[in-house]
Amino acid sequence: MDKNYLKPDYIFESSWEVCNKVGGIYTVLSSRAKTLQDEMKDRIIFIGPDFWKENESPYFKEDKELFAKWQWEAKEAGLQVRVGRWTIPGEPIAVLVDFNPFFEKKDEIYGWLWEKYSVDSLHAYGDYDEASMFSYAAALVVESFYNSQLSAPNSQLKVIYHANEWMCGLGALYINNKLPQIGTIFTTHATSIGRSIAGNQKPLYDYLFAYNGDQMAGELNMQSKHSIEKQTAHYVDCFTTVSDITAKECVELLDKPVDVVLPNGFDNSFVPTAQNFTKKRKAARRKMLDIANALLGEQLDDDTLLISTSGRYEFRNKGIDVFVEAMNRLLRDRELKKKVVAFIEVPGWVGEPRQDLQERLKSGKKYTEPLEVPQVTHWLHNMSHDNVLSMMKYYDMHNRKEDHVKVIFLPCYLDGNDGIVNMSYYDVVLGNDLCVYPSYYEPWGYTPLEAVAFKVPCITTDLAGFGLWANKVFGKYGELSDGVKVIHRTDYNYSEVADAIKDSVADFSNMTKKQVEDCRKHASELSKKALWSEFIQFYHEAYDIALRKAEARMQAGNNK
Repeated sequence: MDKNYLKPDYIFESSWEVCNKVGGIYTVLSSRAKTLQDEMKDRIIFIGPDFWKENESPYFKEDKELFAKWQWEAKEAGLQVRVGRWTIPGEPIAVLVDFNPFFEKKDEIYGWLWEKYSVDSLHAYGDYDEASMFSYAAALVVESFYNSQLSAPNSQLKVIYHANEWMCGLGALYINNKLPQIGTIFTTHATSIGRSIAGNQKPLYDYLFAYNGDQMAGELNMQSKHSIEKQTAHYVDCFTTVSDITAKECVELLDKPVDVVLPNGFDNSFVPTAQNFTKKRKAARRKMLDIANALLGEQLDDDTLLISTSGRYEFRNKGIDVFVEAMNRLLRDRELKKKVVAFIEVPGWVGEPRQDLQERLKSGKKYTEPLEVPQVTHWLHNMSHDNVLSMMKYYDMHNRKEDHVKVIFLPCYLDGNDGIVNMSYYDVVLGNDLCVYPSYYEPWGYTPLEAVAFKVPCITTDLAGFGLWANKVFGKYGELSDGVKVIHRTDYNYSEVADAIKDSVADFSNMTKKQVEDCRKHASELSKKALWSEFIQFYHEAYDIALRKAEARMQAGNNK
């Protein structure tokens, strides 16, 4: 760390995903927490929403003794908080706050927001109100804690408030206004308008320079989310995002360059050690082959190539469409030297695990006839309208006996309790030979980073932040022999991307054992360059920028 950086004495960090596992930001925060906790022992405090009334959160352990005096003061002041530990490596302090009481003040809060920061909340709908009330409540938590615990006369403590995503923008602006001595940081993990343009099948990249964020927000009915995100970006002390590709989006769509790029790191403490790794890899391969054999009525052996793609079910943005396309083309590829089973592990509108498949798996017998619909492991509520199944049907991909490439849709979260796999995602991913993430819109991309950490070579694109970062490390476009193949992707080269994936899988099937081992080794080596211990330096830079701005603001105020 640069010894001239100002270092915070306390950091408050808020996110909708603190102790609330709903998306990728949970992984960012929960894997980074240990690194900061090691540096700042209990002076990093996470703030999340408390909606665990009936069922206790599996990610939070309450401690009524922790800051007991402040807990009492906060409750007296009408703040319904619970203080405890986030049950992740490092066990940092977390404060969960109930934001529901603030809905009755919603119009007053939005009025203040318009008056002070010109944020348009008039067009709010859906999750905007919920997120804003949480964000407001989180800021009140910080204000209350600061005034109670940290603001002794002549206090020289350096304090940071770090808000994640548009959902926490309102709180950052509140702190900026009410506690100017606190340095504020705002991280957008993906601009709301960029994601919306991509999700609405519009070309994002070729026209990025020509898009006007405000105009597109009106067109896509995103005015309020865009407004809070844009104004927060302009007013905080340090505006950040997670990759160079999203930094370009911020300049064009939010009219604000970022101050620092904070790439998402990785905590490899749960990657199994050598002996255990081999055992777990064998178990994962056995399980996935058993499922494939029971579903397909085949006897595929360990020489079969196991491939997977995974992530959120964003059919185009995550490149699931191009993955199916590539597997369809691979069916007719003469260069393919091995049988392939490709799993699509994305949570769909899942109904229940297939009973017929469960029975076959329990029996342990070998079957020669496939089950009905041998493309899916769980029944879905919307079988006839599901994008993956519809595309496979359109291409007549029915996993026939003679097909050397079989595609199986596993439409649920791999949390260990899905009824078919019954293993966690991390215990399954290491069984793959190859992972494919051909994203169209991907600000960073944890899935390829996780794959390489588990020594699985992967294919990604240069429209993913991770893919761009890998190219930067390699000093060229990554190839499979480097551990990560990075495919050039644009708004319009879908067909070339499908061919590049098909060719890469065929090439991989022709590799010698030694070449495959080298691929796996290089994948693992690359992942070590993305550990939080390497990336935390960028956070220290952001803290320094925010603290210096807060210091200058206070000095200017004192000189008036």
